[in-house]
Formats: sequence, structure tokens, C-alpha cells
Amino acid sequence: MNQRGFTLLEAIVALVLIASTGMALLNWISANLTTLQHVQAAQQRNDATRNAVAFIETVNPIEQPYGESTIGIYKITWEAKEVKLQGNTTMYQVGLYDMNVIVSSDKTFIAKFTVRQIGFKQYFKSEF
Repeated sequence: MNQRGFTLLEAIVALVLIASTGMALLNWISANLTTLQHVQAAQQRNDATRNAVAFIETVNPIEQPYGESTIGIYKITWEAKEVKLQGNTTMYQVGLYDMNVIVSSDKTFIAKFTVRQIGFKQYFKSEF
């Protein structure tokens, strides 16, 4: 007997193999897209944190113990807590502060961290 073409069983086996391969490929693509989203979110948190640290370094915690500022798409909120305050043995008041910083974007929390920073304030002017 001379057969031409595929039998029904061969066609079903071929479809199962193609479907299995397709499902594995789609699962792999989905996993990679999820990983990409996580990497992008981590990169955004990293960028926001670096920008916030650079900004907070310019804030004097004695003069601005708390506040809020917007830089680009990021909203930076901070609150300073005194760790140690030196007296006025010189013409400056100097203190060590923990700056609690919260970074958000469009009401979405991005990062929270603490920076230890020195604050200073001139008490009186030199007579020189």
C-alpha cells in the first residue's frame, strides 16, 4: 500500500510538539519581561536615591530640620533628628543629625533612607 501525506496521528503529534514549544517560548518571554520590569524599577530607585542624596547634602539640618522639595519628577521629603549637638564654644553651633529621607514620584513610594549629616549655624559675628 502506497501512502501519501500525513496520517491523523502524525498531525496531532506535530501540533502537540509545536504547541509545547510555543508555550515554553511564551513562558520564557514572559519571565524575561518581568525581569526587565524589575530591573527598570531598581534602576529608577537607584537614580532617585542618588539624586536625593546629592540634594540632601546641600541641606543644613539646623536651619531646615524638615521640609519637602521637588526635583524633576521626584518629591523629596526629609526630617532631621538630632544625634549630638555641640554647645557654642566657638561662634558656631555644630550638631550631628540623622536625616530621614523619603523619595516619591506621583504619590508612588520609591525609596526611604537615612543620612547622617553635620549641621551648623553661626551664633554671633566675629569682631575682627
